[in-house]
Amino acid sequence: MSRKLLDKAQHRRAAESGLHANPWGGRLSVALIYPNVYHQAMSNLGFHTVYEWLNRHEETLCERFFLPDPEDLEEHRKTGYPLFSLESGRFLEEFDLVAFSISFENDYLHLPVLFDLAHMPLLAGERGDAYPPVLCGGVCAFLNPEPLAEIMDLFAIGEGEPMLPALVEGLQKAKGDRAGMLSNLAGQPGIYVPSLYRVNYNADGTVASYVPEPGVPQRVARQWVRQLDDTASRSCIYTNDTEFGDMALVEISRGCARKCRFCAAGFIYLPPRERSLAALQDELADGLEQRKRVGLVSPAVADHSEIGAISHKIMEAGGQISVASLRIDSLTAREVEAMAASGHRTVAIAPEAGSQRLRDFINKGLDEEQILAATHLIAEGGIPNLKLYFLIGLPTETTQDLEALLELTEKVRHVWLEAGRRRGRLGNLTLSVNPFIPKPFTPLQWAAMEPAAALKKKIQYLRRQVGRLANTSFICESVKSAELQALLSRGDRRVGRLLPHLAGGDSLATACRQEGLDADFYLARERSQDEVFPWEIIDQGVPRRFLWSEYQRALNGQLTPPCGPGCRRCGLCHGTS
Repeated sequence: MSRKLLDKAQHRRAAESGLHANPWGGRLSVALIYPNVYHQAMSNLGFHTVYEWLNRHEETLCERFFLPDPEDLEEHRKTGYPLFSLESGRFLEEFDLVAFSISFENDYLHLPVLFDLAHMPLLAGERGDAYPPVLCGGVCAFLNPEPLAEIMDLFAIGEGEPMLPALVEGLQKAKGDRAGMLSNLAGQPGIYVPSLYRVNYNADGTVASYVPEPGVPQRVARQWVRQLDDTASRSCIYTNDTEFGDMALVEISRGCARKCRFCAAGFIYLPPRERSLAALQDELADGLEQRKRVGLVSPAVADHSEIGAISHKIMEAGGQISVASLRIDSLTAREVEAMAASGHRTVAIAPEAGSQRLRDFINKGLDEEQILAATHLIAEGGIPNLKLYFLIGLPTETTQDLEALLELTEKVRHVWLEAGRRRGRLGNLTLSVNPFIPKPFTPLQWAAMEPAAALKKKIQYLRRQVGRLANTSFICESVKSAELQALLSRGDRRVGRLLPHLAGGDSLATACRQEGLDADFYLARERSQDEVFPWEIIDQGVPRRFLWSEYQRALNGQLTPPCGPGCRRCGLCHGTS
């Protein structure tokens, strides 16, 4: 994405001469930022959806900003030239709204860099009326906005489609100073303005209460699309130099019925919703005009009630399908055949834990027989490589559970290699093993994260054991990265002060020491039943009492069935939360 930097003086002369005067014809201009480099940003379907919506409406215009590639970043720093938009080369301060779309907590570390490149103060309290308001949306915004509460002026809590029309209208009507505008926007559904809330802390450092200013809601309710068929979420810009550049992405469902107790996406996107094949017809056709391969986006692709018909529709049109991972207990030979015909060389499945006890603890709803049966289906279907996802450091995990993980791997490997020998081609088996992070709004949000030393010891042991197996490899997220993600996903608004230190290269321990914070307070501490969590400024719709009861069921080894017709367990779908 390298492009020659313009001279700043030339840009300013153009602006002063009127060449940039009212450049957008009076439309509300939005700078949309994904805080990572271009090839990662343009693989994010939510980013595409917001960009397309804003540019389809006559009253709004949206341009994109990204973290520069390393060579461009160095040039920006050397010349001092501000960050500029991809479309027209304009600066952030020229837009009416700066909107961040953030999906991963570790991307928070790029925020100090981006604000510095834009020549804008990082902290909201230092920006004042001279700069446009800064909004944060994306999954991180409605998982836990508090670590960014002193940086962002406002947050969009929930799914963008139901909020965008009212937000645009509110910004267009906004008069006067920033404070008045934010106060007016705070009354809109799903809009959280952190400066209008005072946080009180207990003596032990936990949150005591949130006190809103008069007229501001006590909690901000997550907004979500009731009927997915009324919306579309698909690739709107096609470019080869991205992670999924060879395919057209189409979202087929949102939310997951399975209720795996560790999975934030399984709870914050409830209730489960589908797009029907009838509603997807145009999106699939449009995608196939651009790319031969269609990437089906869903937390549980194989759970879609019409997945067979969707796959057939794509294949019938001469296309290919791609999925990120497969649900083991709903996999069919027809689906494997379709993926093999589409050129899939690797398929991922997620047992998550090696022992039945731990799989029941997390409510995975799988047994060993199902895992091996799915392995057999994939192997016999002609797909050469298999990836297995596992978690380590789950609450109550023992040495026996680690041994069970290795034993299950051996059994899967045996099935895999036997099928490979019959085909005359041995594929590869990859174990992707990652530390468990207790995420907000899940039943395991009360649990502690296992200490780094114990996690590293387990990883070393597993790596050593797996290293003895032919055609088998082992990959793992670093413990350092997992700890950072955990702190940024579970922290309160004091945690945001760490970002300039971390972005500058300081370790987490050093950054915490400089700001007088204790990382273990956020990471390694079991929470009490009644502790107020920083993220509970949000009302996700799933009652806390349900999450707590699920935590107790986990500890007692009890399974909870998936959502289904007439389900009233959590109360969300029937308005009883």
